[in-house]
Amino acid sequence: MRKESMMKCISEQMHGWLAVLTVLMLCTACSRVSAPLPDAQTIAPQMYPGWNLGNTFEGGDNQNLFTNGAGLAGETAWQDTRTTREIIGYVKSLGFRSVRVPCAWVMGHVTDSVELTVDPAWMSRIREVVDWCIADSLYVILNDHWDGGWLENSFNRTDSATVTLNSARLRKVWTQIATEFRDYDHHLLFAGLNEPNNNDNSVFQNKASIDALITYEQTFIDAVRSTGGNNASRVLVLQGPSTDIDITWKSYDVERLHDTASGALMVEVHYYTPWQFCGLEEDASWGNKWYYWGVGNHNPAAPERNCTYAEEDFLAGQFAKLQAKFVSRGYPVIIGEYGTQWRMTGDSLHNASVRAFHRAVNRSAVSNGCVPFVWGTNYTGFPAMTVINRATLSVFNPHAMEGIREGVAEASWPE
Repeated sequence: MRKESMMKCISEQMHGWLAVLTVLMLCTACSRVSAPLPDAQTIAPQMYPGWNLGNTFEGGDNQNLFTNGAGLAGETAWQDTRTTREIIGYVKSLGFRSVRVPCAWVMGHVTDSVELTVDPAWMSRIREVVDWCIADSLYVILNDHWDGGWLENSFNRTDSATVTLNSARLRKVWTQIATEFRDYDHHLLFAGLNEPNNNDNSVFQNKASIDALITYEQTFIDAVRSTGGNNASRVLVLQGPSTDIDITWKSYDVERLHDTASGALMVEVHYYTPWQFCGLEEDASWGNKWYYWGVGNHNPAAPERNCTYAEEDFLAGQFAKLQAKFVSRGYPVIIGEYGTQWRMTGDSLHNASVRAFHRAVNRSAVSNGCVPFVWGTNYTGFPAMTVINRATLSVFNPHAMEGIREGVAEASWPE
């Protein structure tokens, strides 16, 4: 072959190789750009019913704020059963399709009080449990729970310095969490907070407190989105003020928040109403603890223990308000916590009341486009807000479990 022809041939081959290499490089780059995950309205109907891994990874003492003082032992600070893959599998077997993982980060799990560096061992343990859930095709909501109250109890302090400091801290925490879980698929959702200032609902009568909440939630959204990957379109859950239905319905405008993703936001509230039935453990000056809830379940022999408000019709109206304000506008709602105390055995009317409450919550929530997550403490004495005994892999409260199943079966997700 002549020299000129040989050089031309080599040049053509090199040009071809370069073209192939360019295509391969482009394909590699494209593979790093995640396709958008399914949006909130797509996944919400697949998530109910939900269960809380409560009193577990959020356990601890606020004396450990901004330290690593809790360590891995924090998991059993408030209950004594270490989470296992078998527990997660049992939750799935009962028909739950989502697990909410309340989690502390700043309260006892940071190795640097300034940068708020999350202890790698703690992050690894949380990831292990999340992996078990997703391996069982469960949806997971991972949040920043009460966390010692460093932010959640701050809404009576809305000066610029406080909001700026809290925002910086929140950004550091969520940037780390989001980076750790960046490549997870749509089965993982993030929730920025838990119950903003639920110990004093009156603070949200102040516009400055609502504005601070919006600032923190915008910080959360921006921190997650900035980490890229699947986090660019992951569904995020935003808490209404005090996660109270009435205050959220009246004062919370989710459309004040800006998101670079489309249709990737949900709103969260909680439901423990009436508190005398759901949570009150001792008679108080303002009211008695109630044992009996719902039509046909009142006890004429103990009128002081019968609910006098907030039964079926009230409950249905509360969830209808959420449907009208949020769901109808493209924001599914998470009922991140609900439940009632099972106070005793052997009282058929009380057992029927517990069953009726759980049934009504699930039926009304789901029918209004809301995903209910029952609370679980893993305490198996009385009174208890526990459905599953994790130590024995058994149903502790059959009345609650029956109510959940019945409510889900009777519900119809809105079109």
